Amino acid sequence: MELRHLRYFSVLAEELHFGRAARRLSISQPPLSVAIRQLEDNVGARLFERNSKEVRLTPAGEALRISARRVLLQAEEAAIEARDVALGSAGRLRIGFVGAMLYRGLPQALRAFQAKHPAVRITLSELNSGVQIAELLNDRLDLGFAHTRRVPLELQHRLLLSEPFVACLPAGHALARKRVLAPADLREQPFVLFSREASPDYHERILSICADAGFLPEVRHEVRHWLAVVSLVSQGMGVALVPQAMRHSALRGAVFRPLDRVVAQSEAYGIWRNGPANVLVERLLQGVADSIAAEQAQA
Repeated sequence: MELRHLRYFSVLAEELHFGRAARRLSISQPPLSVAIRQLEDNVGARLFERNSKEVRLTPAGEALRISARRVLLQAEEAAIEARDVALGSAGRLRIGFVGAMLYRGLPQALRAFQAKHPAVRITLSELNSGVQIAELLNDRLDLGFAHTRRVPLELQHRLLLSEPFVACLPAGHALARKRVLAPADLREQPFVLFSREASPDYHERILSICADAGFLPEVRHEVRHWLAVVSLVSQGMGVALVPQAMRHSALRGAVFRPLDRVVAQSEAYGIWRNGPANVLVERLLQGVADSIAAEQAQA
């Protein structure tokens, strides 16, 4: 059953006159008659009673008239939605992000994006980098903001930010009296560490900072989110090395100090699936990049 046949049928059901219906459809009468016969053959029932004086709907035709109107309306709405999605004015975005992105301009970029695209439905999920990759591969996310560029060939990535690590200390810690720390200052301290399972990149990067300073950290706690790292430190449960952006977490009881002579950087990436361009993904990704650049310019 073709939408064209339903459209012809719907117009004829309103006009109950082949000539007037054909004129509304901008076709001649014979093609209209052929289309109605084909539709009746497809349905397996007569839809119109025809004689020289009038055209009337049969009971089957009356039932189809109601359904046809609903189907044609749904088809029109689907076409409008598809066009709006293609133009980037409507649709949905499923976004994954690591917690540190909350302090790297993501909220500001989302607010600006939503103001420009009020018809776009956005779903946000705080997920570590590994889970984001899995969700993207399973088509459960459209865009991720992660801490790794180690992605499968099915995904693309874009570097959004590179920033130094800083020391995170309990506010009353003796080392908090220093304005700048050397990594070696943390040699004897218990560490709260980002787990290898959650982000192998960050786990290894932090270990490498300690190794370059001549020690291996005494790991007391491993957690899966940066805010959890800072929270445990604020309760006096250890020290940590965290991305500089976490200074904006503003948790009482935690202080942050810059490190000298540290080469390793904390990096944030946008990651998304290969395939046809998604206008919404491209616009939000650029919005986040612009938001990060604006924050860095003000720093």
